[in-house]
Amino acid sequence: MFMRSLETIRQQLLNGQFEFTRHAFKRAIERNISEAEIRQVGHNAQCIEDYPDDKYAPSCLLLGFSQARRPLHIQVSYVESDFLKIITIYEPDPEGWYDFIKRR
Repeated sequence: MFMRSLETIRQQLLNGQFEFTRHAFKRAIERNISEAEIRQVGHNAQCIEDYPDDKYAPSCLLLGFSQARRPLHIQVSYVESDFLKIITIYEPDPEGWYDFIKRR
């Protein structure tokens, strides 16, 4: 199994080379997270949690900021493929995170 690098993940976000799970698509709509914001996260995304033994495929949790400085957490599969799979997406609750990076 090939794993993609953080740089590849960033490029795929920037280029719009991603697809949503049904869950992630529903959450993006509910939370009013636009495709443009997701692409903007590609400029500064960092991996803050790693889930190598995730249920379906190895994944990681990214933190990135939109141009409007909106923090977004995006969980993605890091199995290499033509499209980055977004598993879930949300704006982290500041009450649950230190600087949106570490869980309280």
